Amino acid sequence: MEPASSPIPLVQEPIFASVDDVQVRLAETGYLADKATATSVFLADRLGKPLLVEGPAGVGKTELSRAVAQTSGAELVRLQCYEGVDEARALYEWNHAKQILRIQASGDNDWAATQADVFTEEFLLSRPLLTAIRRTDPTVLLIDETDKADVEIEGLLLEVLSDFAVTVPELGTITAERTPFVVLTSNATRELSEALKRRCLYLHLDFPDQDLERRILASRVPELPQAVAAQLVRIVHVLRGMQLKKLPSVAETIDWARTLLALGHTDLDDTTVRETLGVVLKHRSDHQRALAELKPV
Repeated sequence: MEPASSPIPLVQEPIFASVDDVQVRLAETGYLADKATATSVFLADRLGKPLLVEGPAGVGKTELSRAVAQTSGAELVRLQCYEGVDEARALYEWNHAKQILRIQASGDNDWAATQADVFTEEFLLSRPLLTAIRRTDPTVLLIDETDKADVEIEGLLLEVLSDFAVTVPELGTITAERTPFVVLTSNATRELSEALKRRCLYLHLDFPDQDLERRILASRVPELPQAVAAQLVRIVHVLRGMQLKKLPSVAETIDWARTLLALGHTDLDDTTVRETLGVVLKHRSDHQRALAELKPV
């Protein structure tokens, strides 16, 4: 079979006009980005390079890609990495059951003709990487928790992210007509390869400072009184300073704020903290440590 011809890449207009434009437009989606984050997003857009976002769980790495997709009107295509994820789950596989049915239905037909018939688009199951490469509409490709995948998957990512092309032996090389905006996230549970990092821009996200987290709360839960929001954020930052199994995420801070509103509480006194601590801490040992160490803040 002749290889598929490589299409001429489309001329793409950048998503963002400037770093300030990134901050303004992400804020309209509810994502408050600092200057470093906005600069990284702007450069990834202008240079057409993948953006590797590393940091602890719950700091907004995945949410950043959703915000970029929302503000640009792009489709978000997500590859969730995990131990054991393979090429068939990441790239493509053939629908073997359907192929067998077609072969059985072909009867005594020439095998070469049958083979050409069953290795066609009709039987190709496109997974996230191939799906993102083949889309001609604006696309944000999120490769989430890359560090959880096996090292072998990094080799696949190197090939795909270098040329934005995939070779399917039976169909030829499929090259992206429109380069997706690519975000890789990592919780830094293991070191990613230097080869993969070289192909990416790098951004480290940490938990926001108290001022930014108060502004996030004001954006996401505007009904919460400012005094209560400030009190809640102070307690969350005290919790993050403890040796806990899982530190409270920004999303859990927002959930705690909504919990207080739902319960009609206007203050975070000791009783309220004890009753609602399960919103932000999900391990019994963390509860015990927090209740033992929390002081009035």
